[in-house]
Amino acid sequence: MSDIDIRIVGRAGRITLTRPNALNAMTYEMCLAIESALDTWREDALVDLVVFDAQGERAFCSGGDIAELYATGMKGDYAYGQKFWADEYRLNNKIFGYPKPVVSFLQGFTMGGGVGIGCHGSHRIVGESSQIAMPEVGIGLVPDVGGSLMLALAPGRLGEYLGITAARMNADDAIYAGFADSYIPQSMWIDLIAQLETSGDLSCLDKHAAPAPEGTLRANQDKIDRLFGGESLGDIMRTLAVEACPFAEQALKLIGRNAPLSMACAVETIHRLRGPTITMEKALDLEYRFTARAMEHGDFLEGIRAAIIDKDRQPKWQYAQGDVPAVAVSKMLMPLGKNTLTF
Repeated sequence: MSDIDIRIVGRAGRITLTRPNALNAMTYEMCLAIESALDTWREDALVDLVVFDAQGERAFCSGGDIAELYATGMKGDYAYGQKFWADEYRLNNKIFGYPKPVVSFLQGFTMGGGVGIGCHGSHRIVGESSQIAMPEVGIGLVPDVGGSLMLALAPGRLGEYLGITAARMNADDAIYAGFADSYIPQSMWIDLIAQLETSGDLSCLDKHAAPAPEGTLRANQDKIDRLFGGESLGDIMRTLAVEACPFAEQALKLIGRNAPLSMACAVETIHRLRGPTITMEKALDLEYRFTARAMEHGDFLEGIRAAIIDKDRQPKWQYAQGDVPAVAVSKMLMPLGKNTLTF
């Protein structure tokens, strides 16, 4: 497949995304190919570890390839999107629970679906250009592909902040928030991958890990906890609105671009997950309740229209003029019955 290069090199199962001109956006076929390789390598004694990387300097993976989802959804075919998301989430769960080390090298943009394949492995490497984000609320979805798990586990109220502002994290921010493990200068990556292929030994990663250039999240943690501690999106918005500081003003500006229903459901999802019973399967199940309904009842099709079809950046969101009713959130997150996500 021209979009992805899957092979075994030495001791390593190698998966390289090869769509640099499309910012390595994930297609449905790429998703299935990755899952097939992981299933095969799971029991292969010749494969000690799995290495993900991607061609091009701009992105590891900018997200899912959503044009086909839009095309089918506009025809009233919601089943294609539901199957896409169900199969993608199954892959995310397999990476999260994979019995062998999974090493990912995350240059440039790692967003949405890129987080789903790049940020659930055991060794997540970031560098100078890394920009990691969960921007789904900007197109009428919720943070998904298991991202809600990491948002719920992030320090304090960082999950709410990242989930509804879609703020981008540099390497230090990503490590602090739990989306990455180690900072290694990108000039070393090719040699490190070669060492992993030759030896299957992960110790070379620790030897070259270095302090990342300082991000912004650590310094703003207290502020984020205070401003994003509300029980609902409405609570958070009201707190931000009366706070006279540049950080709150910038957060409101970011939030103002995004779908209110998506943001309200993102906050609720994070709150439901947070606590001792959190699991990846529980996170993916909650995400799928929303995404399975996102075309028919949410703002997904309108979000894609405004972002990549007409490109007018003027989406007409539901509940754009006020609070999102609690009942609307509940409807999007209700159990799906016979259509419940299975793994």
